[in-house]
Amino acid sequence: MAAGEGKRLRPLTYTRPKPLFPVAGKFFIEHTLSALKSANIDELFLIVGYESKAIRDYLSDGIKHGIKITYVEQKEQKGTAHAIGLLENFTRSEPFLVVYGDVLVKPKNFENIVKMWEEKEGLSSSIISVTRVEDASQFGTIETKNGEVTKIVEKPKKSSTTSNFVNAGIYIFTQEIFDAIKKTKISQRGEFEVTESIQIMISQGGKIKAYEIKGWWIDVGRPWDLLEANKLLLEENKENLKIEGKVEEGAHIKGPVGIRENTVIRAGAYIIGPTLIDKDADIGPNCFIRPHTYLAEKVHIGNACEVKNSIILKKTQIGHLSYVGDSIIGEKCNFGAGTKIANLRHDEKPVKVLINGKKISSGRRKLGAIIGDGTKTGIGSLIMPGATLGPNSALGPGTICYEHVPPNAFLTEKREKEQRKWPS
Repeated sequence: MAAGEGKRLRPLTYTRPKPLFPVAGKFFIEHTLSALKSANIDELFLIVGYESKAIRDYLSDGIKHGIKITYVEQKEQKGTAHAIGLLENFTRSEPFLVVYGDVLVKPKNFENIVKMWEEKEGLSSSIISVTRVEDASQFGTIETKNGEVTKIVEKPKKSSTTSNFVNAGIYIFTQEIFDAIKKTKISQRGEFEVTESIQIMISQGGKIKAYEIKGWWIDVGRPWDLLEANKLLLEENKENLKIEGKVEEGAHIKGPVGIRENTVIRAGAYIIGPTLIDKDADIGPNCFIRPHTYLAEKVHIGNACEVKNSIILKKTQIGHLSYVGDSIIGEKCNFGAGTKIANLRHDEKPVKVLINGKKISSGRRKLGAIIGDGTKTGIGSLIMPGATLGPNSALGPGTICYEHVPPNAFLTEKREKEQRKWPS
């Protein structure tokens, strides 16, 4: 399911659909396709909506990814139940697996859940994946008994949660789900929720098995989740990080570092892995690239810069004497010399970020900026922790950006000038 606008990921999704955001060297959706393929799944119905043309143009019929893709258009994003309901005429009366487009899991889980279905076939009407979290109030909690789902509560209050199992966003359904979807009423959020459809099946005596996710699981709904996913995938794929580009004498590479073809690492650069630098990039001289960083195609990092735990998209130029920490920078941005992104509050409390018009805690002690495509900063610009800059925005020289700059806006500071006679 890849139809949503990804509003919580703005400003990054103003200019691209979430499935085509690159993480650890691949588009988000490619990580999921690889995992499905590893479970011998070879046919996919991709539910698209927002920026669907970009997804269709890139994936085409799926042949280059080894999986057949049929596109199903969700013209209005009315919720997960509505999306799945669109598949009724495509699934040929067979059981089918569903995965949310913003979920990343250890690939083995797809093989495991299919195996569980095959072993339990005929004994249940569906399987829902679950995972344990510390705070279940941000998700739909799942109550179970003897391996069966007994109740689903969508985003309960923290004080009322009785289970730390949450919906992990992977299901296997039989055709019974379509009858339940037709009985599903619109939720308080104004959507048709598949969790409500599943609850209807349970109330009618349906047997819903719970499959617990093994290993890592990430729900990528907010910008800082992309940083977590990038870190995790770089760690998971250390053995695949190879040096294919040019490393000049005097540059230092420590640990697993991927340097793709036609990239130049100039003298004095110091790079610590796991880190991935994509093709045609120009790095250095005399810069410091710290772990869990992904630099996309044709990125330039100038002299005396430091980049730490960040994602920087293609054709972005980070001018000399700049610092970027725990940040996500869009495509074709240009940083003036001496641009600094702060990533730590003085009180060391979690950094807050403006999401859908509300400031919310990221839960992260360190978080820099989230910057949209085409943004420019003047020399000596300072960007505070958790700030967001919309695409094609700009900061004037020496400007301090504290919170949010909307798309296509120019932020500058007025300064009064006074000229005096210099004492002789």
